[in-house]
Parts: sequence; C-alpha cells; structure tokens
Amino acid sequence: MKAVTWHGKRDVRVEEVPDPAIKEANDAIIRVTSTGICGSDLHLYEVLGPFMAEGDILGHEPMGVVEEVGAGVDGLKRGDRVVIPFNIACGHCHMCGIELYAQCETTQVRERGMGAALFGYTKLYGQVPGGQAEYLRVPEAQFGPIRVPDGPPDERFLYLSDVLPTSWQAVEYAEIPDGGSVTVFGLGPIGQMCARIARHLGHRVIGVDGITTRLEMARRHGIEVVDASEVHDVPEEIRQRTSGRGTDSVIDAVGMEAHGSPAAKLAQTLTGLLPDAMAAPLMSNAGVDRLAALNQAIDSVRRGGVISIIGVYGGMTDPMPMLRMFDKGITLRMGQAHVKRWIPMLMPLVTDDADPLGVMDLTTHRMPLEQAPQAYEMFQKKADGAVKVMLQP
Repeated sequence: MKAVTWHGKRDVRVEEVPDPAIKEANDAIIRVTSTGICGSDLHLYEVLGPFMAEGDILGHEPMGVVEEVGAGVDGLKRGDRVVIPFNIACGHCHMCGIELYAQCETTQVRERGMGAALFGYTKLYGQVPGGQAEYLRVPEAQFGPIRVPDGPPDERFLYLSDVLPTSWQAVEYAEIPDGGSVTVFGLGPIGQMCARIARHLGHRVIGVDGITTRLEMARRHGIEVVDASEVHDVPEEIRQRTSGRGTDSVIDAVGMEAHGSPAAKLAQTLTGLLPDAMAAPLMSNAGVDRLAALNQAIDSVRRGGVISIIGVYGGMTDPMPMLRMFDKGITLRMGQAHVKRWIPMLMPLVTDDADPLGVMDLTTHRMPLEQAPQAYEMFQKKADGAVKVMLQP
C-alpha cells in the first residue's frame, strides 16, 4: 500500500509499504477514505524528529471502511463506515471507566512515562503506524472505532477523529460561565472549532490570530476577532473589550508553535539540528517551547478565571509566571482529548443537515495522498490560505 512516511526534518515521502494485517484478536483493518493533516503533525515535521524513526507512518485523523475484523471484535463488521479516534483506548480499564480515555491503562506507553498510545505519533506514544495511508490496522477495535452513517461526505464526520472532540473538551475545560466570555488564541482548525462550539453554546467569543485567512473564516461564523498582526498589545486589547477585566476564560489553541518568542524559536531550531541521541533528552528536559501564547493567555484572562490549554507543549522545564498566576487565582486545565467521551454530544451536530458547527467550512484543501509532501509544506508555511488539509488515498 501507499503511505506517508517520515524521513527527517521537513522530509515526508509517499512510499510503498507492506499492507497491515490482523495481529491481535481485537484488531481491525480499515480502508482509509479520508485522513487529515493535523497541526501537531507539523511538530513531527519540524521539531520532534529525535522521537521519530525513518519510515514511520504518519497521521492520526483517519476514517474509512472496515475491511477485516479480528475474532475478538464484536459490534463491527466488514463494510461498516467508521471514524478512528486519534488515541487508542480499550474501554474497560480503570481510566477508561472514568472516561479518561487518553490515559488508558491498557495502551499507556509506560516505558516512556506517557499516556495512551496514539496513531502515527512518535516513540513517545507507542510508534503505532498512522492513518495517512491506504489501509490502517486499528488496535482495540472492540471499543475505538466510531460508526457513522453512509451517505454524507467524509467531511461531515472526519473531524470526530480529533478536531471536534479536542475542541469540545477545550471548551468544557474552560468552564465558561453561562453567558460568559472566552478568548481563543490561535484560529487554526482547533481554534476555529473551539470558537464555533463556544458560540454555539451561547458564549461571547473573541478569536486571536495574525493570519488573514483564519480571521476571515472566524468572522464567517460570527466570531469577534483580534488581528494580532495589527494589535501591539493583545491582552490590553482584550481587557479594553471586557470592561478592563479580561474574559472569563481563555483557550490556548496554539501551543509550542506560537510566534513571538525569537529566543525559544532559535533554541528549538538548534535542538532540531543536534544528533538524535543528544536532542531527545534536551527536548524532554530543557523545555524549549515558545510560551508567547500561554503568557498572553495568562495576561488576558480575568482574575479568578480559567485557562484551558489544548495546544501541544513539549518541554519539561518551561518557565511559568507563578506569582502572576497565583495572584490572579487562575485555574489551568489541559490534556489530550478523551475522544469517545465527547462523541454523544457531537454526533447530533455532525448528523444535522443544518451543519451548526460548520464542519463543511473547515477544509481548505483536498489533495490526493500522493501529494502529501506538497501538502505538508503548504500547511507548514500557511501558504495558499491553508487552514485544514485533507488527504484522500
């Protein structure tokens, strides 16, 4: 089969690799019909190379059709149309029992001290072959796959794999009071959906980004925006719009790709040039994240407010302004999305022909799998108005 494979910094290729096969009784094989490129895939493309191996298959946002199921898989059959959550959970361990599926004790990558395994995402998360491929082996298929109806286009359902549950959790974790306000930093795919979900739930939403295409997309969905390329002091702008207080909550949908911290950007770049044996411990322990967005979030939230972090951070010793956070009484919530926990809330919205979350207005580029290298480069450079790229095997 053809698959998107990693070969180094900014070097992804489409290659012929062996077809996946059933290995365990609770496996399934799906034929992938659509698969997304996620903003966190760009971390692999840029700075997380020390945790990759040449030839690793990328991708964690797939959907498709079931081709084969193992003997231990009930409730799933050949021909079913399914979306595959990005994290791999068993559904029956203690953590799954309390709906913390991203911490599944069956698939935890204990040798790395990490949570549940993820598709296509580094040695840190199990080095499981990903979904940017023609076929995908799905472990724990007795629980993971989400069945969706036949008929509507893939875009109606594809984002149940990651974007929608990640965004829903970010909004839940933000604990926005009834009729309250939230600032969303970063209007990439996750930020777009965070903003739309929060507005759908009746909150005032202010979206912050510096890219015209993203700002225009947010405006189409009724989101109030701040253009960070034109506003010198974004937190001050937020306070001016909220009676001097700041918003009740803030969602950081940027993470370590934030602009505005040249020194940390240089540290990331230099780390990426080191041999893997040196770079991996440095990245794990020396904290080279760009914290510009998080620091702005701390300054933008009102006293006693909540910051929900859904953008990916990767460092272990990042400096935090603890005095300011303590003085303001800020609550922080964060973590990988517990995908299946949020599907009951999301499924009625994606099956509604009115498309209340605008899932049909998120993908900006649809490209064949063979063009994945060009797609990654375009997405990384935010060229040609790219907000979300979908690959079709």
